[in-house]
Amino acid sequence: MSGSTAAKDVRSVLVRGAREEARLDGSPTIEAEYVLLALSALEGTATARLLAAAGLNRDGVRAALDREWEQSLAVAGVRIDAGQLPRATPDPTRTPRIGESTVRLLQRAMDASSELGGGRITAAHMLIGVLDTKLERVSRALDIAGVDRAALRALAVESAQRGER
Repeated sequence: MSGSTAAKDVRSVLVRGAREEARLDGSPTIEAEYVLLALSALEGTATARLLAAAGLNRDGVRAALDREWEQSLAVAGVRIDAGQLPRATPDPTRTPRIGESTVRLLQRAMDASSELGGGRITAAHMLIGVLDTKLERVSRALDIAGVDRAALRALAVESAQRGER
């Protein structure tokens, strides 16, 4: 995979996919959950297939995030059904910026890429970065969804080693 292809992967996931997901949610920042949503929507890629096999197509990711939000609010004594709430009105003029959880995710993706013998970050490396998330919304959502993060991470590592997107 060429450097421009790897750059295209990062750009397509972050700038196009995750930014659009953040915009749809009315978020001013691109957080890790939007990267996960974007990865799940990368049609025809090994990364999207791995996520779908774990029950995490785009709708599955969204459902897990909604359940995480409901459970987090329940801890504070607030009971809601996220599916009953109106969705945010997207602001087409807003350009969400990269959030802190995405900065940490990208650092983990770069570390994974280095550990696996290459400096290029692919969608598979970003998935590894997502799966290595601890104590954040994404990790709680994956736990709620019953995802075996260790097993999925092992598959993502194999995919990255094969150079798959």
